[in-house]
Amino acid sequence: MPIQPILQKALLDWFKKNQRDLPWRHTYEPYQIWISEIMLQQTQMDRVTVFFTRWMDAFPDITTLAASSEDQVLKLWEGLGYYSRARNILKTAQLLIKNHQGKVPDSRKQLLALPGIGPYTAGAIASISFNRDVPVVDANIERIFSRLFNIDLIPGSPEAKRLNWQKAEELLPTGHARDFNQALMELGALICRPGNPDCGACPAASHCLALKYDLIPERPVPKKSKKIIPIEMATGILIHNGMVFIQQRLADDVWGALWEFPGGRIELTEKPEQTVVREFREETEFEVEVESKIINTVHHYTRYKVTLHCFFLRLVGSDTDPVLHAAQDFKWVFFKALQEYGFPAGHRKLITYLEETKHAITKQTH
Repeated sequence: MPIQPILQKALLDWFKKNQRDLPWRHTYEPYQIWISEIMLQQTQMDRVTVFFTRWMDAFPDITTLAASSEDQVLKLWEGLGYYSRARNILKTAQLLIKNHQGKVPDSRKQLLALPGIGPYTAGAIASISFNRDVPVVDANIERIFSRLFNIDLIPGSPEAKRLNWQKAEELLPTGHARDFNQALMELGALICRPGNPDCGACPAASHCLALKYDLIPERPVPKKSKKIIPIEMATGILIHNGMVFIQQRLADDVWGALWEFPGGRIELTEKPEQTVVREFREETEFEVEVESKIINTVHHYTRYKVTLHCFFLRLVGSDTDPVLHAAQDFKWVFFKALQEYGFPAGHRKLITYLEETKHAITKQTH
């Protein structure tokens, strides 16, 4: 008997017994699969299940989502990062109402035409929601194939991508795409892990060439490690008459449309206190003075380690209307109202710190 049907059956049988109980697997409703797949990009599963449940409570269907504001969507996405994903979700929901009768299409071609949906996500939605015979390749599957077929190529290279998609198409059993594609993803998450894979429990072990030739530590071919770049920034909470100043970032900016406390990168000859005063002047034309240091927050991104120096500020003068040079909108709000807005991770850490330490400003009410 050819190896391919044996491998297909082994993976399908393993998935039937070992699949995790995930909320979007209860019904395989296309809207839920779409949202879960977007959330799972660059985010760990345990965090996604929490965010997914909260999202579905707020936006139970495409109609509700499409009618929501960008602020509402970004607030619900806060903490997941890569905020362009959330903005594309809102755009797609509106296009689905306009062009697809409010339904997620089952065609890979139609899915690829929607904002934020690439080859993997289109394949995942088509196969998992509708059981269409469409292959998928994500990082988990790349890792499995690199070991299973002993692929001596750097992951992400054009040659590796072409070969991985070819293998995915060849392996896909007709009529079983939903379970088979999920079996591969689940195998990569639970068994064929990046480090310390559990080869003894792998249903594909007898077919794995890397295991056969004792090459598991070398597969996938290691990528060149990227240097982490440290960045020092300063920001300030400006308080005036018991209210806090916030501004909304430009739509096409990093963290576009999120709200923030003004600030920026510390220049070579500056102290953090000087930076925050300068940034307020440049971004808002407010003259401010540093009242006190709050805390430094640290947040890690893919290639950056950002240290944010945070200060309390007071306004010099009485003019509370800024001239915005780096934002599209502003508001003066009570501290408790900050929970209603989406902030970048470093600023949200600052807000959380003030709440947890029960600073005087947190006791203000609406």
